[in-house]
Amino acid sequence: MEFVKPGPTTRAPQDWFTGDVWFDVICAGQAPSRMRVNMVRFSPGARTAWHHHAVGQTLHVVEGVALIGTRDGTVFEAYPGETVACPPGEEHWHGATGDRFMQHLAMWEGPDDDRPETTWLEKVTDEQYGGPRTRNR
Repeated sequence: MEFVKPGPTTRAPQDWFTGDVWFDVICAGQAPSRMRVNMVRFSPGARTAWHHHAVGQTLHVVEGVALIGTRDGTVFEAYPGETVACPPGEEHWHGATGDRFMQHLAMWEGPDDDRPETTWLEKVTDEQYGGPRTRNR
């Protein structure tokens, strides 16, 4: 058993995010584990760029309202306590609404080959971010 000493809170790279985003690494698994977990905090209006994960990603909303966008133009709203699974290779983005902070756990695995864990793409436009929102009930 090991208690892992936490690292410092880190500002997210501006190449991959719009707005002010900070994260804490909760778990960066070492082989044979491939688990990755970050606690991510988004300021109002902040969001990721388009991206996808080789082995998928799971988001668990802790605070605020998360927006999760897909390439078909759908922008889902997810609320505290809700969990969203993004399948491997699905291009998506996530972020906060324009008027509230949002915090979620981002969980994913590293692949067992030489593919990158995450492939970052272009930034989300204001039009895409502001698209019609829906709830998946």
